[in-house]
Amino acid sequence: MSSAASGRCLPTGSARFQSAGRAPKPLPLTLVHTLTLLLTLLSLTVTLWTGLSDRGTALAFGILIALGELTRWSGAEERETAPLGAAGALSYALLGEQAGQHTHHGVLQVVAVVAAAALLGCVPHVARGKGPTVDHLTRRVLTVAFAAVCFQPLYNHGRLLEWGGGPAYALLLVALLVLTALCDAVLAAAMAHARTRWPFGPLLRDELRSMLGIGSAVCATGAVMSLAVAVVGLWALPVFSLPLLLTQLSFRRYAAVRVTYRQTIASLARATEIAGYTPAGHARRVAALSRAVGRELGLSEPDLTVLEYAALMHDIGQLSLVDPVPAGATSVLSADEQRRIALLGGAVVRQTGVDPEVAVVVERQADPYREQPVTARIVRAVNAYEEMAREAGPGGPLTALEKLRLGTAHDYQPEVVESLARVLLNQRGGT
Repeated sequence: MSSAASGRCLPTGSARFQSAGRAPKPLPLTLVHTLTLLLTLLSLTVTLWTGLSDRGTALAFGILIALGELTRWSGAEERETAPLGAAGALSYALLGEQAGQHTHHGVLQVVAVVAAAALLGCVPHVARGKGPTVDHLTRRVLTVAFAAVCFQPLYNHGRLLEWGGGPAYALLLVALLVLTALCDAVLAAAMAHARTRWPFGPLLRDELRSMLGIGSAVCATGAVMSLAVAVVGLWALPVFSLPLLLTQLSFRRYAAVRVTYRQTIASLARATEIAGYTPAGHARRVAALSRAVGRELGLSEPDLTVLEYAALMHDIGQLSLVDPVPAGATSVLSADEQRRIALLGGAVVRQTGVDPEVAVVVERQADPYREQPVTARIVRAVNAYEEMAREAGPGGPLTALEKLRLGTAHDYQPEVVESLARVLLNQRGGT
């Protein structure tokens, strides 16, 4: 979780398919980053001026948050890279007592401690060139500030004491965590939308779905830590940090397996290139562009993964040909031959143990588009565009798009073609 609330980060798997060029930072992102910087500077200034309240407590939570950032990982597929730091930040924001004694820190001290600890924990990663993104730190600060604003003023003014210390108080903490998680999801989706121009709705849907993963463990650990520290003191921090740390290690291993799995698929997809059936890099380019089109059309993360894998292996059926098709352009073949190649490719994919949905996409890429699933429609259109653009020379992209539009009556879905055109336009605008 990139933020303290729900443990989600910008869906980094999709980041592989952004344009290689660097576009100017969108104005909304600039404003959010500026607001975060001003809030952090204000919090640090006020805290240094007035002094730390409950220094031992602040130091203990600061060490926990810094340790969480220090043990973060930089896997491209995971939304949360520092769950331990996120849980510690949440717990400190919702802390009202320590070993039966009321705490006196406010919102600004919470922000100051979390920001300083997060920055300190990031130093080794920055030194290795693997530091967190600005968005990661922005969401950490803003979501912790949101949780603290919802809790600290009410607690310090005695409003929450009316709830007592029983189940009602615990339910209140859970409700605040859910509200903070929703805030983080909206913020994450909005920042991703501003940076990538992808549809906001699907981005928000993916963020909310990711709350069921490690994000729920982060929220639960943050709540339990806060309640435990209130009763037994700071000894609760290492006790309740250990399960989340073990969970983090498990997620890291799972992420490594997923990376290896994708590399295996990519290596298998290169078989047609090595054998001379398709141009070098063709499968990778089709996969990248297909995923971008799928994202633009609002596909979910699981569907995007299926789409990417199918696009990587869409030409594997060509290995059945005695003589390679020039440049791997199967569009010159008859419809029956294209379907035969697609079916053979699907049969090969099924033998690899990949998700059966991937094989279905590969098998049906040569069918009329009205009979295809949307993922197969995308692969077919993007593959045709890549082949046409490569053959048409300098004016290839425009010529290829015009040919695709002419084929929307039977071969290509109009919505997919127009989405492809928008993706290409956005990529050119970012270079």
